[in-house]
Amino acid sequence: MAKVKKLPRSIFQRILGIPATKPPRDPASFSYSAGKLTVDLSRAAELDVPGGALRCEGGGLPVRVLVVRDDKGGFKAYRNRCTHIGRRRLDPVPGEGTVQCCSVNSTTFGMDGKTICGPGKHPLTLYPVTKEGGKLIIDLHNA
Repeated sequence: MAKVKKLPRSIFQRILGIPATKPPRDPASFSYSAGKLTVDLSRAAELDVPGGALRCEGGGLPVRVLVVRDDKGGFKAYRNRCTHIGRRRLDPVPGEGTVQCCSVNSTTFGMDGKTICGPGKHPLTLYPVTKEGGKLIIDLHNA
């Protein structure tokens, strides 16, 4: 198995489960209604570059969602919850094509949500993403 790159985090950040992905700079960059999360790309500067991510939490969302711009310019949306330690959030690892748990164990998943290494044995929940104009529509009906 190839060596997996870990995000540079202090032991305290990992013990406390503090994610590297910050809350959105513009809280109005996303909204939720009728089972759909809508991300306004003109307000979500975090998604301007490959490896960028937007943490969507609150605002009536039934679950936390991490939206990631992959290295090919596409978008993925994950339930922002590690399958090993369910309360821990995820972070993308830019340039690696992976997402990683913010905990000490650093369970690492491929962009397809499957576990690459670490104690999280179940795949991540991925949500369908559709791009309509300058917006991403993420269907959370199965959330």
